[in-house]
Amino acid sequence: MRTINDTNKGAGTLLAFALIPLSGFALDVYIPSLPHMAEQLKTTPAAIQLTLSVYLIAYGICQLFIGALLDSFGRYRPSLFALLCFSLSSFVIARAHDLSTIYLMRALQGIMVATIVVSKRSFFVDMYSGEKLKHYTSLFSVIWAAAPIIAPFIGGYLQLHFGWQSNFYFLGFFGLFLFVLELLFSGETLKEAHPFHLPAITNTYLSMIKAWDFVAALLILALAYSMLLVYNMASPFIIEQVLHYPASVTGNCALLSGVSMMVGGLLSKYYISKHFTRKITTVLGLQLTAALVLIGITFYVHNLFTLLAYVMLLHMFSGFVFNTLFSYSLTRFTHHGGKASGLAGGGYIIFTSAFSYLVAGGLTVRTQVGLGISYAVLTTLILIIFLTTKWHGVPRYKKQMSGMVAQNR
Repeated sequence: MRTINDTNKGAGTLLAFALIPLSGFALDVYIPSLPHMAEQLKTTPAAIQLTLSVYLIAYGICQLFIGALLDSFGRYRPSLFALLCFSLSSFVIARAHDLSTIYLMRALQGIMVATIVVSKRSFFVDMYSGEKLKHYTSLFSVIWAAAPIIAPFIGGYLQLHFGWQSNFYFLGFFGLFLFVLELLFSGETLKEAHPFHLPAITNTYLSMIKAWDFVAALLILALAYSMLLVYNMASPFIIEQVLHYPASVTGNCALLSGVSMMVGGLLSKYYISKHFTRKITTVLGLQLTAALVLIGITFYVHNLFTLLAYVMLLHMFSGFVFNTLFSYSLTRFTHHGGKASGLAGGGYIIFTSAFSYLVAGGLTVRTQVGLGISYAVLTTLILIIFLTTKWHGVPRYKKQMSGMVAQNR
């Protein structure tokens, strides 16, 4: 079996970055098709939105356990197998005519994508350390933001010209293409397999869960990501049924959403050395203020431009918060790379699927005012969790600040 060494380390790193956004591609590419799927499958919008939640729940739950398996049995072969299964399930969905088959295949896709993404996040923990590892983990959500930028844009075009099934044909062929690249250029990165000893694995997970700052980070990640998912669930119906634009406009707006998330992630990387609690509190305060102002404006004016104001401002702030806290959670337990990656990714996704579905359904987000209220609620919850948590994982910021004060004196 091929292993990663100095010769193919560069190619393996590029492929790992290329596969991390696959989770977003599988989620976002058919966002512009949601209303048309509901019409053609003769079901309700809520039933179609559930295909997103089913995928996310399977994706999140699998990550909780797959990390331990990857730490014991390697990263490479499970990733190859998962890519093949992902492609086949995409083709099955494209040919499906009933929701039960789609739900089943979406659950399978969630499991397979979880296997791929956790193995690729573990790649960086296996191959890098110190500042290099911190640099790469801070890029994860920036790279991931490529999916919300590109996928809905492609999906809107495919929906407009070929129908909703073409989105899943695209995913199927895309998965096969990545499988071939993995086969040719990637390899195994696990240097020392951990014995698959269930009591020891359970104790490791319990030690992580007992760290409240780690759990708080997962809750904040879930709430920040829920803003994007609530928008994804609601925007096709607001844009296409309330504002009467075609599906391609939904895709273009989702592209701007992804760009905004990426800008927020890049800003968080730029300010990586700034005081942790101060920068997050400032950004959350700006986000809540922007949400309240936009709620007031859209009581009287609601068009595509006011919707884009929500997207570009609030998603940028969410990207900043998400990127900062995701890097924090991934580097909290570096000595258990697969398990930490799985628990971090799986934990926040499970919380996200619950939060977003409850907010989208409970607040009946079909208007821009409803969208603004959902953002305000989620941001307020983040602020409460963040301000009531003692962030033990970032003591260096406090030390640096006290050192600077002492020098100034």
